[in-house]
Formats: sequence, structure tokens, C-alpha cells
Amino acid sequence: MSKPHWRPARASDLAAISAIAARIHPGLFERTDVLAEKMRLCPDGCRVLAADEAIVGYGLAHPWKQHRIPPLDGFLTGLPHDADCLYVHDVAVLPDARGGVARAYIAMIEQLARASGITALALVSVYATQPLWQRLGFRPVAADAELRTKLASYGEGATYMLRDLAAA
Repeated sequence: MSKPHWRPARASDLAAISAIAARIHPGLFERTDVLAEKMRLCPDGCRVLAADEAIVGYGLAHPWKQHRIPPLDGFLTGLPHDADCLYVHDVAVLPDARGGVARAYIAMIEQLARASGITALALVSVYATQPLWQRLGFRPVAADAELRTKLASYGEGATYMLRDLAAA
């Protein structure tokens, strides 16, 4: 396998993205149409990890509002005109392709945020991945009652995290 590299996601990648999502996130199902909407709304934030001719991972991010979590498997219908963060909806990589690739994707998203005048990245950590995100500069945020309710749909132990780009 050649060294995996991030490239812009294309509509033709949706089947591979959905297959990886089903494998990595079996308990957090999202319809292909929901993933496709994110790609349409923010193509610059959506990438696939390609190795040879195969897709071995993907990352989806879009402008959003801090402390608000988009509904899992729900349509956004649009992006906020007053976005104050880039929300990293998902980074999923097949086990054989892991090893520094999340860092590279986050670096691209950070550049996109800075170019857009956005000074924060946000995400929900699932499956005990909080240490990974902390190594990449994210910090857990105390959740109010509304945020805790939304986090519950992301599974046990889901944690809302922010990365302040102004401090970096």
C-alpha cells in the first residue's frame, strides 16, 4: 500500500465513506445523504484518506457555533452565517492506515479555519478517543444540561471538546 494522503472528497467517494463509517461507528449510524450534505455545504472541510486506489479514511468538518452539537444523522439544512468554529464532525480511519493521519487532517482544518477568520475547532470525542484529541490540542468542555442531552445521542462517554486557535 502506498503512503496514505488526504485529498478532497468527491461525491463518488460516498459509498466508501459510508462503508468506513459503518465499520468504525457501528452504533452511531448516519445516512449517506446526511454525509453528502456536509460535503455539499463545506467541500473544503471534507477529505478522504487515499492509499493507492482505496479510500482508507475520511474527515468531515464544517463551520458551526461553539457549544452547539449538530444532531447525529440529522440534516444541517445550512451553515450559520455567524459561525465561530469549524466543527470536526468525524475523522474515521481504518486501523491499518492509522498513525499520524488525524494530525495531518486537523492541520488542514486549522488552516481552513484561519483562512476563514475562525479561531476555534470543535468536536465530540467518542469511543474513549479523548486522549488522542487532547494530544492534538483539544480540551474537554464542561457541558450544561442542553449540551449533555445532545451528547447522550453520541454514546456513553461522549465529550465535547474545543481547540482555541488564537492561543496556538
